[in-house]
Amino acid sequence: MKPTLITLVKRLHREKPLWPRGAHLLCACSGGPDSTAALHVLAGLGLTLTAVGVDHGLRAEARAELEGAAELAQRLGVAFETRTVHLEPGPNLQARAREARHAALQAAANRISADAIVLGHTADDRAETVLIRLLRGSGARGLAVMPPRAPGLEGGVPLARPLLLARRADVLAHLERHRLTWSEDPSNEDRKYLRSRIRHEVLPLLDQLDPGIVDHLNRLASELGDEVFGPGDDPWSGMTRGQRDALAHAIRAGRSGIKVRLGAGRDVELRFSKAGSDSEELPKH
Repeated sequence: MKPTLITLVKRLHREKPLWPRGAHLLCACSGGPDSTAALHVLAGLGLTLTAVGVDHGLRAEARAELEGAAELAQRLGVAFETRTVHLEPGPNLQARAREARHAALQAAANRISADAIVLGHTADDRAETVLIRLLRGSGARGLAVMPPRAPGLEGGVPLARPLLLARRADVLAHLERHRLTWSEDPSNEDRKYLRSRIRHEVLPLLDQLDPGIVDHLNRLASELGDEVFGPGDDPWSGMTRGQRDALAHAIRAGRSGIKVRLGAGRDVELRFSKAGSDSEELPKH
């Protein structure tokens, strides 16, 4: 019998703890299937949650979708808030929307003193991202994508991905089993975006050649992450909230680096470099 989505979330948290005991989690919720399922599962586990939806102002339907997410949150006894971001027309719209969304989520997480920001990425999303990075010539560090836990932007509130052991079919099965409604962003079907072509054309073909391809790509990302960052961990997991705040302040102040004590007498000196614009499309949930 196939494990339920709840079982998969519990299993991942048991193998790689995503947040500390008694944590207050900010759950990013757009009204899409993945974030809807994540919100429902985590609320059912009795975790302390605040749900936040971000309206990019790009589609008229988005407001109604977020209202649907807010209604679900209310039924689950979870506080919900909507953040609106404004984007100017121009190139790299997907990348700029992602950056604005993450900045809005970080601001909301800081305001409520959240311990982690929950994202609804699944095993399918991770496999798609590995393929996108491969096509762009990424090395080991670039392929170690979407770990279960990761640092936030500029050393901010960490990110958690509790659905990473689940396939998209597991998410849909959960939604149907619990009679939950959700919305679909039409851009997920638009073949002008590389991710959409990977999702609808490339991965189905690879799945015909090997039905285990999604698992293989996820294992590759995990093993490369262990090689780059250390077994089963990321370089930020030992940092306290105060240390992450100090790191974020150093970056905003334009400093070239900072020394951080991680405990047990371990000091790490971090050097900052200016990264280029990332135009990679990330999945919407």
